[in-house]
Amino acid sequence: MSDQVSREPGELLGVDNVLLPVGDIGEAVGFYERAGFPPAFRLDEAGIAVLKVGKETPGVLLRLDGEPSHRPPPWASPRLWVEVPDARDAARSLAAAGIEALDEPFSGATGWTVEIADPWGNVIGFTDYTKRPELARG
Repeated sequence: MSDQVSREPGELLGVDNVLLPVGDIGEAVGFYERAGFPPAFRLDEAGIAVLKVGKETPGVLLRLDGEPSHRPPPWASPRLWVEVPDARDAARSLAAAGIEALDEPFSGATGWTVEIADPWGNVIGFTDYTKRPELARG
């Protein structure tokens, strides 16, 4: 008898990593550290770095892209949002770290969100559940 749970082929089990293309690993790691993402590990020779997101195993994987130039975020750019206790506090912390928000924090159905863009146009949102605390991570 097997202790393994039967799984459907193609069943989604969870998030592994989110990959973001960057033009310079050192610059990107520095930017994301200032934004609150501590590095889990870094392999400059492979052109990658993995950043921690809270206590979760999945992280943000920065991958060196062949295009090193900085670019503004296009409106249609994919967005990665991470949960924070208070997005308006996060906006103040980001500003204090020299990271400009794309706009003022805005209110949504569950709480507040503020978005930033890295130098390569990847958009990261910091969102809270202040309006729906029962949905928050704790």
